[in-house]
Amino acid sequence: MPEAHLVVGVLNGDDIGHEIVPASVEVAKAAAARAGLVVDWRPTPIGRSALDTHGSTMPEGTLETLGSFDGFILGPIGHRAYPKVPGAINPHPILRKHFNLFANVRPTRSFPGIGCLYDDVDLVIVRENNEGFQPDRNVVAGSGEFRPTDEVTISVRVITRTGSRRVARAALELARSRRKHLTIIHKDTVFKLGCGMFVEECRKAALDFPDVLVDDVIVDTFAMRLVRDPQTFDVVVTTNMFGDILSDEAAGLVGGLGMAPGLCIGEGNIAMAQATHGSAPDIAGKGIANPYAMIESTRMLFDWLGRSRNVPQAVEAAALMQRGIEAALADPATRTGDIRGTGRTADMVRGVIDNMGAHHG
Repeated sequence: MPEAHLVVGVLNGDDIGHEIVPASVEVAKAAAARAGLVVDWRPTPIGRSALDTHGSTMPEGTLETLGSFDGFILGPIGHRAYPKVPGAINPHPILRKHFNLFANVRPTRSFPGIGCLYDDVDLVIVRENNEGFQPDRNVVAGSGEFRPTDEVTISVRVITRTGSRRVARAALELARSRRKHLTIIHKDTVFKLGCGMFVEECRKAALDFPDVLVDDVIVDTFAMRLVRDPQTFDVVVTTNMFGDILSDEAAGLVGGLGMAPGLCIGEGNIAMAQATHGSAPDIAGKGIANPYAMIESTRMLFDWLGRSRNVPQAVEAAALMQRGIEAALADPATRTGDIRGTGRTADMVRGVIDNMGAHHG
């Protein structure tokens, strides 16, 4: 078999990002070595440290550099704490828009012993990423939120047929590879045009996937059902803000935001591994941050790159990481304190690597 080779960017982000991103890279390097996958890891400056060294949280040339990679890992960004200076911008929406990463894939899975509210939860929320209510990504120039008078603030939600159709297709493809069940989340009883268009395009896209069972649930009903019977869902697709809120609710069922990985994908050949949680400045530097979400996001990146580029070694590396992750989460000594463990960040890394097993290819 020819040597498989991937180029992956490493962007630590802020605060605990400087601990959990290197942790995930260490795990990924071990898995790649065992699977016979050669990875060229490319550290790339971003966030507060880049502001201090390059004068911008998104240095000039970064987007062009990232565009030459197969994918990249982005650590959590603490943009709320950035100083109010011209170069201090939030990189998230820029990266998502520039690379057209319109689908944010956020899995929720329960593991035994870590404090989950339910067993047997295994669902994925696919959130539209580049339009919706978020004012930093729904218009080309200006802002989708404005205040014409001191008494009035107007927020505009943008829903497009193209945006709805492409995130629906991404969710349907994922459902086809899982349990073949897709649930559309919306509020078309009130947002008759916006949510109505979203549902309409999801239903149209579903015609090309006759093997996938498709149903839909009103968002407030889904919020209740997510708490009552989350095991009944497989893949869920929804608009930007609903997806943002519901994926945090889902994480709360299975141990909190430390258990909330994510992968941003689009129609192009590039993907971004990005955990859902924030940068947790209160525990930064203490070596106790839970690296699971970042490690799992990186595993998802390997799996996606392997399947989309036909690199079986990357799929194998992801499978090795999966095995190691499950074993590390089963042992309190290799779990962090937030998920009923006694370990530190480094203990989980060691636990994952030690439990991967040998390459069976």
